[in-house]
Order: sequence, then C-alpha cells, then structure tokens
Amino acid sequence: MIELDTQLRKFQKELSAGTVSLALLAVLGSAPEPLYGYQIAKQLERIGGGVLAGKQSALYPVLRNLEGAGLLESHVEPSMTGPPRRYYRITDAGRTVLHEWAAAWRATRDSVDSVLGGLEP
Repeated sequence: MIELDTQLRKFQKELSAGTVSLALLAVLGSAPEPLYGYQIAKQLERIGGGVLAGKQSALYPVLRNLEGAGLLESHVEPSMTGPPRRYYRITDAGRTVLHEWAAAWRATRDSVDSVLGGLEP
C-alpha cells in the first residue's frame, strides 16, 4: 500500500507542477486588486478545495518566473505587522496568456476525460 501512496503523491506533484502557473494567473486575473503571496496561497487553498494548496514558499519562484516573463508586475509595500510585502498583479500580456493557457487546459482536460470515460469510478 505504501507504494500506491508514493505513486499517488508523485502523480499529484507532477500535476501540480504543470498547473500552478495557470492557477496563479487565474487567481490574479480575477483579483480586483494586487495580492501578496500569503493572500494568493489562501485563495488557491480556498478556491481549489485544498488540491492546489502547498507550501507557500513554493509559489514565490513561480511568481518570479511569471514576472520575469512579463505576465505579472509587482511592487513592495511596508507592512505594519512584519516585513515588507511584495504585491503582484497580472499584466495585459498575462491576461492574454491566461486565456490561451485556459483554452489549452480545457482541451487537455476534455481529452483526458474522454480517455478516462470508460473507467469505472
């Protein structure tokens, strides 16, 4: 049974690695204002039903990569309760990419669902 658990965790990690950028863009794309890392993590946890929840620190490299690609912008603001916070917002280019990635995700999801359709739950 341990081997099955190990395989499931590995599969979930692989799925998460491939979808976290899309999920981050979607969260920021629907946010009415810029969000900082903890807020983004909490949104992922709340909206994703815990499936996309993970270590908050793992989000920051992805956020930096998305920013480096011009899909996000960020700025730092002081915090009254701790260290300064970096706030992220999606760019126009990020919105365009979000729509393209969402379409690709839906096509992939539909294709996989078709293949899995014959399996019993």
